[in-house]
This record gives sequence, structure tokens and C-alpha cells, in this order.
Amino acid sequence: MQRPGYLDIPSMKDRCSPEEWQARVDLAACYRLVDIYGMSDMMANHISMRVPGEESFLINPYGMMYEEITASCLIKVNLAGEILAKPDFGALNYGINKAGYVIHSAVHEARPEVACIIHTHSWASMAVSSLDCGLLPITQTAMRFLKIGYHEYEGVVLNDSEKVSLIRDPGDGEALILRNHGALVVGRTVGECFNWTHRLELACRSQIGAMSCNTPLRPVPQHVLEETWNNYQPGTRRPYGQMEWPALLRKLQRMDPSFAD
Repeated sequence: MQRPGYLDIPSMKDRCSPEEWQARVDLAACYRLVDIYGMSDMMANHISMRVPGEESFLINPYGMMYEEITASCLIKVNLAGEILAKPDFGALNYGINKAGYVIHSAVHEARPEVACIIHTHSWASMAVSSLDCGLLPITQTAMRFLKIGYHEYEGVVLNDSEKVSLIRDPGDGEALILRNHGALVVGRTVGECFNWTHRLELACRSQIGAMSCNTPLRPVPQHVLEETWNNYQPGTRRPYGQMEWPALLRKLQRMDPSFAD
């Protein structure tokens, strides 16, 4: 019997490989966590996950809230934008968001090491994206983004022509401020990507809080900034998300295990 407030979506578990199913579960978990931690924008924005061993990725159906995303509702699309698999949504017949496809396909195609991409329109990242100074390294958390990239606003991302700058601007980094727009974060695992996104959000919130006090900001010497940034690099410490992700999945299981349906 269908529960009020829930979509009756048939399971996709028997229609994909075990590796794809695990990617689906992890991606659905990431959507729920982004919502729980206050970084969602109703049904806008997108998080994608590369399907292991394939030239395709999973992304959200345009029309569902982050809090209701499940493993089975995710849509599988190739780099050319062709939908390869999706569940039966009935009369709703959800598809994918065009801007989401353009942004995520560009990064997945150019950077094969990237497994997950998170794009947010949180109030804090939008605020920092519209400041000419950008993200300031005024907290230890912000210092890990000392070399963050910036992408100038070119309008709603609907044209493939913008893929060139979307690939160029972050370089090999893990985070990008989309000027007058929001943020884009990539990771080699879903846990790493969520960890970076959460930290970037904290850095943006703390900066807005500090700047709103209308008092001088305390600077940190450049050599200390560089040393701190280096401490957060992949070759210096364990990969991000390695410890956090299993704990975050346990948190979701306690709250609402339906993400894994």
C-alpha cells in the first residue's frame, strides 16, 4: 500500500549491476544529507555519481525534492545526454534538468578520476559568490580552500559552449565558486565530495558571520596559510570521507532508511 506523501517508484535493483546499485544508494544518501545539512534548494541543483566502469552517470529526476530521493528514482544518462535508464514515474514522467546535464557531463568527461559532483545554491555559497573578494582564508576551515577556483557568471548553464570554462576554471582542484551563482565541488568518492562540500559551506557561513560584525578581520600570515592548505592536500593526509561516510550512512539509517529503496 502506498504511503501518503511518498511516490510509488518500482525498484531498479534488478535492472542494474551490483556496482551501479551501490552507486545509487550512495548518491541517494548524499542527496538526503545535503538536505539535512541545510544546503538544498527544493528541487533545484544536482548531485551526480559516475556509474563504475561506464561512460555514464546518475542524476536526480527534475521535480523531486532532495529529501525524497531514493536509489531507484535516479536517472542514468550518458555523456551525450541520452537517458539510458529511469524508473516508471507514471504520469509525472520526470526527466533531467538541462543545466544539470551540461555542468555534470562536462566535468565527468574531462576528469575521469572524479566519481561525484555536488552543485549547491545554499544561502552562504550564493552570498560569497557575489562578493568581489570571494572566499577569504580567515578560518582554518576556509584555509583548505586557499587555492579555490572561480567561474564567471555566463547566465543559466544551458549551452555546451560553457563546458570549456567549467572544465578550465577549477583546474585539478576540488572546489569552484560559481560567481553570482553558488558552488561546485568534486570528489574521488561520494564521501570525499560531501566532506568538501560541507566544509566549504561552513567556510562560507563563517565568513558571512564575521563580515556582518563590521569589524576588521584578523589576517593570517601567508606562509601559515600555505602550510595549513598543504596539510589538507591528498598527499598529506588520509582521503576525506573515509571515516565520516560510514557514520553518515548510519545517521541516515536511524532517521529514514528509505533512501536505499
